[in-house]
Amino acid sequence: MTLASGVGSHPGDDQHAFDEALRTVLGELPDLPYLPEVPGRGAAATMTGRTVALLSGLTVDLQPAGWRLTSSSTPGLDQRRAASLLGQDLDALEEQTQGYAGLLKVQVTGPWTLAATVERPRGDRVLADHGARRELAESLAEGVADHVAELRRRVPGATLVVQLDEPALPAVLAGKVPTASGFGRHRSVDAQGAAPALEAVLGAVREAGADPLVHCCAPDVPFDLLEKVGAPGVGVDLGLLDASGHDGVAAALEAGRRVWLGVVPTTTPASTPPAGAVVGQVERFLELVGLEPTAELVLTPACGLAGADAAWARRALELCRTAAADLTG
Repeated sequence: MTLASGVGSHPGDDQHAFDEALRTVLGELPDLPYLPEVPGRGAAATMTGRTVALLSGLTVDLQPAGWRLTSSSTPGLDQRRAASLLGQDLDALEEQTQGYAGLLKVQVTGPWTLAATVERPRGDRVLADHGARRELAESLAEGVADHVAELRRRVPGATLVVQLDEPALPAVLAGKVPTASGFGRHRSVDAQGAAPALEAVLGAVREAGADPLVHCCAPDVPFDLLEKVGAPGVGVDLGLLDASGHDGVAAALEAGRRVWLGVVPTTTPASTPPAGAVVGQVERFLELVGLEPTAELVLTPACGLAGADAAWARRALELCRTAAADLTG
């Protein structure tokens, strides 16, 4: 059947907001809930902060420009704070999912978005250094495997799904990531060069016993690369895709890969669309590409919900769930 889920982020700026987001997710998405992110709590709770908490063998600290690798052998205060906050969130997840059996998703930053975000010890992005970005991908792969093992211990009945967030991947491939000065751009990485890092992390997820997907909320999703590296799932914002993107989604569905289709606004719209409008949008898209509703389809908001309010975050997930049920019939 067609399922419903979310991308990851939720509004708020404190622990109460996280607890509310977790209750919302578990209540509105009984078939495919996820561990929410509440980045408003600070740098340690952002997509990148959550992920540097997982790195194995690498240490980082927080600078005015963002997260930076260090030469220290022990994690600094900021990295420890990120790990502590993640552990606190996992405690809440474990408590709220006692006896749960079914799909459960978590999100981590993918290797290329991480390389385009985190700085080297002497400045500028890890993206600029072949050796550093390879080391970062290997550290991420090991850390994600440990994360999956921890989740399996905490929620033993769950079938785990790990979402690699790669919003910067198209910019990496196109050479559009700015240098630290802002006056230049980092050299592009071609598909052949980009594949090993993705394969390392995707492989680590599989070997740990979870199902990976790559989420890319950009107009130019690199579908060919994601197929090449064997990503069994791909998440997109339907509203950003052109005809080429539509073909990429259709090809993924025809190949039996699960597609997470972003179809509900991420912030409160002028008027709330009924579930029927969401269903109609999906049906028109499927008709356009010549496909029928499929069990490999997951409906989500267009992207994260951090910019919404709590009421719309709940309503957006409810719309996804209702539309998915209507499509299933």
